[in-house]
Amino acid sequence: MAEGNKPNGSRLISVATPIGNLGDLSPRAVEVLTGADFWIVEDSRVSGRLAAHLGVKKPMSILNDHTGPGAIEKYLDQIEEGKTAALLTDGGAPSISDPGALLVDGAYERGVEVDAVPGPSAVIDALMLSGFFAQRFAFLGFLGRKSGDIRKELLPFEESPMTLVLFESPHRIDAFLQVAAEIMPERRYALCRELTKLHQQVWRGTLPNLPKVEEMARRGEFTIVLEGKRRARTGKLTGTQGLRTR
Repeated sequence: MAEGNKPNGSRLISVATPIGNLGDLSPRAVEVLTGADFWIVEDSRVSGRLAAHLGVKKPMSILNDHTGPGAIEKYLDQIEEGKTAALLTDGGAPSISDPGALLVDGAYERGVEVDAVPGPSAVIDALMLSGFFAQRFAFLGFLGRKSGDIRKELLPFEESPMTLVLFESPHRIDAFLQVAAEIMPERRYALCRELTKLHQQVWRGTLPNLPKVEEMARRGEFTIVLEGKRRARTGKLTGTQGLRTR
């Protein structure tokens, strides 16, 4: 928590929310979300469904890529009035792939008390499912759409032992993996689709091998895990898949 906190109870609490399965919402997250004076959310429609699940109605303010600095300052003004705000994204941990960090940074600058409730994360979930070593890993989020941009962002990790985690659109999965195969041939990887949801699927293979559409549909949300470069491996994957239900 920040030093020099406001004495009037002003608080900003980042809350990790389910990435698919509402059963992953922790008791502490429920307590914070139901007790907050208002929510700062990425999409009120998505967070509205979460509110309905909890049986609560909360004022919601929007914070996404289109939110300007002036709006962020207004949110901080509201918090400084002595209110508690819960910061949440559409799923997972705030500030990881959204501009929530700007709000948190501003709260520290103003001496507002800052806290966080950990919880579901597509990044950590995918790493656990991959079976690859992750003592050191790098999260790259969404890379550029063009093959040249993808190549430029992957090249620094060509010889790296760090495992990589990325997000990608189902329509660009094949194009991304083809570029990755040029830079990291024979590298093991895992495709994680619809994490924690009913049709969750994990497919592991070795570049440049790709799953056929009948093996893994190009639909839903994808998290990709690329194993770091290893000096020796115990075996070589040609491709496996698994379905899990929640």
